[in-house]
Amino acid sequence: MKKLLFCIGTRPEAIKLAPVILEAKARARETLILTTGQHQDLLEPFLKWFGIVPDVRLEVLYPGQSLSELTARILSEFQPALARLRPDLVLTQGDTTTAFGCSLGAFYEKIPVAHIEAGLRTHDPYSPFPEEMNRQLIGRLATHHFPPTEAARANLLKENIPGTKPVTGNTGVDALRITLERVTPAKETRPEKSILMTCHRRENHGAPLERICRAVRRVLDANPDTVLVFPVHPNPNIKNRIDGLLGDHPRVRLVAPLGYVEFASAMARSTLLLTDSGGVQEEAPYLKKPIFVLRESTERPEGVDAGVAELVGSDEEVIFSNVNRALNDRDYYGSFQKAVSPYGDGFASRRILDGLEGTLA
Repeated sequence: MKKLLFCIGTRPEAIKLAPVILEAKARARETLILTTGQHQDLLEPFLKWFGIVPDVRLEVLYPGQSLSELTARILSEFQPALARLRPDLVLTQGDTTTAFGCSLGAFYEKIPVAHIEAGLRTHDPYSPFPEEMNRQLIGRLATHHFPPTEAARANLLKENIPGTKPVTGNTGVDALRITLERVTPAKETRPEKSILMTCHRRENHGAPLERICRAVRRVLDANPDTVLVFPVHPNPNIKNRIDGLLGDHPRVRLVAPLGYVEFASAMARSTLLLTDSGGVQEEAPYLKKPIFVLRESTERPEGVDAGVAELVGSDEEVIFSNVNRALNDRDYYGSFQKAVSPYGDGFASRRILDGLEGTLA
């Protein structure tokens, strides 16, 4: 039987690989789990929620290290693990430094790589940085490419990447479906409308974050029945600035990063979402929630094209006008709910394992 090695570095990777791991186990495939330690504390609770125990835990993250140092540590620690585990296939997800480093390490050992969530592109190598270049490079290193959407598959075909598979849908939607089937979201006792916001990307540090926060304050001032729930990333560059910009508003709730189950429940309870997160862009449409993307460009344009998301960047006026309209215009709000999500039906993992069956025979 072929041995599968799943490589996980960050919480989004854990979220999106967990359903694939569970599907592989349900098919009695031999599965091994390696975590690099890139976001160890953040991903462990999620793995525990799904009953997934890593077989190998690397420790690659050190304070103040550069991207070059992080990539080098992943490569140097991953190689001995590969020699011990001797997998037949390495599975990586998305566009993190872990996904790139482990894909490159497997390539060096001539071990096939299956890339989940392949084909996403902004075509700007520095936005998002370094994710856009990571995923383009993985596109050249991997053997099997599983695009979540038609647009992602078209990107792969346009780049003449061999091993491109049929569209699967996104496994993050699988994780959300499974999670909400297991829990009953707490009922909101207050009659307030609720905005759930996440904002942490490098390109929003500094002046963009200030513009975003000013827009949000204006929305709250214009809508006294609305509260903002903002799980704040622990990065001091973000946390300290947000505390200063929003911490004194009576209807702003700045909270520590939520666990995945708590965040899924918060999404289900929210009225709409503001985010620069890629994963949230895929999950919110499944819940029929309007989503406003705090980025100048997105590698997930399908949501914008389908009408389930609006790209608002960090422009104060654009953010204010769109969010305020969604809170007060029923037809505009309803247009998000009527649109069909392009990110899948919650069963992408089945299609991925189906796509690997010939390889694993």
